Amino acid sequence: MATDALHQLVLAQLDDDQAQEIVTIPLEGKSSIADHMVIASGRSTRQVASMAQKLAEEIKKAGFGHARIEGLPAADWVLIDAGDVVVHLFRPEVRTFYNLERMWSFEGGEPTQGRA
Repeated sequence: MATDALHQLVLAQLDDDQAQEIVTIPLEGKSSIADHMVIASGRSTRQVASMAQKLAEEIKKAGFGHARIEGLPAADWVLIDAGDVVVHLFRPEVRTFYNLERMWSFEGGEPTQGRA
């Protein structure tokens, strides 16, 4: 399934780019915005921006189309909309403040660490 391949590409690329605390929240059947939400942290705004740009390039190169990026150049919180997979990249302090994992957790569908 293309959605699973895209999800795995996102996880692999974030791992390659040394993203921290990668979490996947399954949204399929629970939200119409996407099937997967991936949340990760970078150590600095420079790393967050670099990860976002590289991820968008890799998504396009793999044939999944053009991913939209919001939040550059500030790069405290960057959103990459790749269609069926939505990625949130944060600086650690900003991630703690917004706490999306808690906001988007569903009963019986807890977020999973790392590769799902």
